Amino acid sequence: MKRLNSKSGCAVEVTLSVMGGTWKPIILFHLLHGKKRFGELGRSIGGITQRMLTLQLRELEEAAIVQRTVYAEVPPRVDYELTELGRSLQPVLIAMRNWGQGYSQRFDAAESLHDDAEVNAETTASSAPDIAQKVA
Repeated sequence: MKRLNSKSGCAVEVTLSVMGGTWKPIILFHLLHGKKRFGELGRSIGGITQRMLTLQLRELEEAAIVQRTVYAEVPPRVDYELTELGRSLQPVLIAMRNWGQGYSQRFDAAESLHDDAEVNAETTASSAPDIAQKVA
């Protein structure tokens, strides 16, 4: 298991050592909605490889955040779900989602204003020769 004592004395460092990275918060967010099978989880998270999903789930299981249940069936069935400790991360994950949505909207609005300004500048520049010809 990863070292949970922070070097800096900051509790945020401990939190990030357990659930930080690119994939873990996304995996956890998808598990907020309940149990998921490995394949279902992989399909719901675009861009993650099976190997990476396996590694991340193992680390989350080792940290007691995710519980893995194997059913003695053919073909074998494996379910993943949040433990009680994992469910305690819900407010953190929801806050991250909300912040990301707000940031995206702000960024999209700023990009839209920038695009509008470029269109206006191009329109003004393209009509400038016409005005110059009319004056002459």
